[in-house]
Amino acid sequence: MYAVIHTGGKQYRVKPGELLKVETLLAEAGQEIHFDKVLLVQTDAGLKIGTPYLEGGKVTATVTAQGRHPKVKIMKFRRRKHHMKQAGHRQNFTEVKITGITA
Repeated sequence: MYAVIHTGGKQYRVKPGELLKVETLLAEAGQEIHFDKVLLVQTDAGLKIGTPYLEGGKVTATVTAQGRHPKVKIMKFRRRKHHMKQAGHRQNFTEVKITGITA
């Protein structure tokens, strides 16, 4: 059994028991959240596809942690021009554990 959900401008394929890092959500560790934007659900009975979202489809998850990804280094360099610019970026994330899928 799996589902495809839409959150944070991205789509994720999730299964029960899976750990997933998504864009930052306003929830604390240990809190239960629900994803209502379910695009597709695959069960033993068959495949259900929404237009664009499934009516009554819901994925439940528990927030396990809030964190930040490793630093990504950005460097702009122009040869022979005495120009070099460096920057870095760390993206925030929320780690969730998928607990259930309902179609």
